[in-house]
Amino acid sequence: MNDTTGTIRPYLAEDVEAVIDIWQRANALAHPFLSKDFVAEVHQAMRDVYLPNAETYVLEKGGNVAGFIALIGNEIGGLFLDPALHGQGHGRTLVDHAVSLKGPLSVEVFRDNKIGRPFYERYGFDFVADELHAPSGQVSRKMAMPGA
Repeated sequence: MNDTTGTIRPYLAEDVEAVIDIWQRANALAHPFLSKDFVAEVHQAMRDVYLPNAETYVLEKGGNVAGFIALIGNEIGGLFLDPALHGQGHGRTLVDHAVSLKGPLSVEVFRDNKIGRPFYERYGFDFVADELHAPSGQVSRKMAMPGA
């Protein structure tokens, strides 16, 4: 990719603070309905569990981490961008990269996420099922690309 769209590269351990900062800011925007306690638990798990165990790629713009996608097999475990970059095609670029590596993908997104859920719908993910996400008390929507 060229410099205006950024560069996608594998996540490195030294990216952890930038990735968590982006997650915190984008998570607050997309998930205002989540309890502070649940968000605090996820914040710690990002560092200790999620990032070490996922296949993560970062979007770098101007030498800075601007977003990331974390994959577990062919499932998107997380997709977050610097909120200043929302709506500019960077999320699609990250998902396109993941699809090029993994083929059709699936994702779970909170039903009340007014940013992520419409993004996945526009991208072409189909509704699979809604179920209670017990740790948060929220409804989680499973979605998948055709063929996933």
